[in-house]
Amino acid sequence: MPKKNLKSYRNPLSRIYGFTDIILIVFLVIDFGYKADYHLFYNKSLTLLTITTALIALNFIRLRISRHSPLNNMYKANLLVLITTVVLTISVFLIGDFDSIHKIREISYIIDSGLIVYFLLRLTHLLRKLYTVYHNPLILFIGSFVVIALIGSFLLMLPNATTGGIRYIDALFTATSAVCVTGLIVMDTATEFTSLGQTIILVIIQLGGIGMLTFTSFFAFFFKGGTSFQEGLNIRDVMGTERLNDVLRVAVQVVIFTFALELVGAVLIFYFISDISDIDNKLFFSLFHSISAFCNAGFSTLSDGLGTAGINKAYAFQWVIMFLIIFGGLGYNIVFNALKYIRQLVLNIIAFHKFREPVRVLTLNSKIVLVTTSILLFVGTLVVYLAESNNMLRGQAGFWGKFTTASFISVTTRTAGFNTVDFADLTIPVILFCILLMWIGASPASTGGGIKTSTFALAVLNIAAMARGKENIEIGTRQINNQSVKRAFAIICISLFVIGIAILLLLVFDPQFTLIQIAFEVFSAYSTVGLSLGITSELSDPGRLVLIFVMFFGRIGLLNLLIGMLRRIQHNFHRYPEENILIN
Repeated sequence: MPKKNLKSYRNPLSRIYGFTDIILIVFLVIDFGYKADYHLFYNKSLTLLTITTALIALNFIRLRISRHSPLNNMYKANLLVLITTVVLTISVFLIGDFDSIHKIREISYIIDSGLIVYFLLRLTHLLRKLYTVYHNPLILFIGSFVVIALIGSFLLMLPNATTGGIRYIDALFTATSAVCVTGLIVMDTATEFTSLGQTIILVIIQLGGIGMLTFTSFFAFFFKGGTSFQEGLNIRDVMGTERLNDVLRVAVQVVIFTFALELVGAVLIFYFISDISDIDNKLFFSLFHSISAFCNAGFSTLSDGLGTAGINKAYAFQWVIMFLIIFGGLGYNIVFNALKYIRQLVLNIIAFHKFREPVRVLTLNSKIVLVTTSILLFVGTLVVYLAESNNMLRGQAGFWGKFTTASFISVTTRTAGFNTVDFADLTIPVILFCILLMWIGASPASTGGGIKTSTFALAVLNIAAMARGKENIEIGTRQINNQSVKRAFAIICISLFVIGIAILLLLVFDPQFTLIQIAFEVFSAYSTVGLSLGITSELSDPGRLVLIFVMFFGRIGLLNLLIGMLRRIQHNFHRYPEENILIN
């Protein structure tokens, strides 16, 4: 077909395509968000089936007129999803009694599920178009969190999402807490949100944990067969990798690794809670807590969290949660590098029949993160065990129960937010130590928050280097880049500034709470931990707005926001004469 005629077909067809997407979104929202009787279910199912048929025709036409387009794989994927939906719908329609309300519901669920998958494919395509419009990766990264939080807040306002309605500020707080994988709640997730509401929260957690840009690159790999140079730059900045040619491969590995580990975690959780009768939907419980744990979100479908009777002493289940939290908090780069090191070590043992450490496989960044994480976990467990043995740990079953609970507290304060005990009952020294652990947080390019383990490690190493009279930090045969040290210093200063301002504002807006309660809440919000001394749901509306901004700044990093805003400012490449400043 000539190019001129091809363009004349594409423009009106693109408008029809976009208009159909809008109709699809509207009907999906109505279908999920509002209660319906038999006749309304029947009419909505027919309408959505009609939309599905129209989408099949549109995608088929787009596929025919764009035979050599790189988007052909995407159109084929769309057609596969839509045709499968129609085939399953017809199969259910032909089996049994058509007038059954259960059959109509089954048909509705099949159509809804198929259209949601189709909508996600279309959404990733639209997001990829943003790369051609705006080229600042940090702003795109930050904007994706804002968009997910806003869309999530409106979805949580749907009548079917809650049991008794919800105010918008509470919906925004919940959506922000979910996308920032924090876990602070102003409404009980177990009782005040329906299955739909909990599912919306779970999807927001998953998108916030991995990142929308990572999902986009993942779909680009399968449906476009590659990625553009600009997309590579975007994902490289987001995922913290330096090699541009590995960006797409790493994005695919991240998504596959995440889903695989969450699936394994869900299976193990299901196995260890199978004999607990108080949990109704064990399958959804397992999936929800596996995703929430790996993403370091801290949301739970239990009113008392993991401190619920029967769960608080399910130690095997708690260890599964802990390992998911640790893997999610280490960061994908660290986990992949550690696995590469272990694989090479095993190959060396097999080849040389003795222990032979791989050379230059484990990066300096991985060593710093792994050593710092191990020290913090060990010291945290030891401090909690010794300080709480005669207090909070007295009700646990023997040494193993006390050790598991102490370990869980040490792990969960590193941005996870789950609780097997009431943190308000901890002693003041332990609460202060938990604040320190929350502030340090997880590792870079992970699902966790905080100033990050590497930042804390560089600050400590810099102090040690200055005490020894050295200008640079040296580890083994390597020297730390001064830019990394400056960035670590900036992150520490900015975090303390934001936390200090937030504590001051909360003391003004909610003076009924003590300083330790408010400080714990703010540190928890900034580090996206989600632990609380029990005051979150009692905060005033201004106080909730403060925490919304604190959670957001803590997740994206205020330094990243400043860099994204100031990156395009023209810099002068010259140096001024130096002068010393007196610092005692």
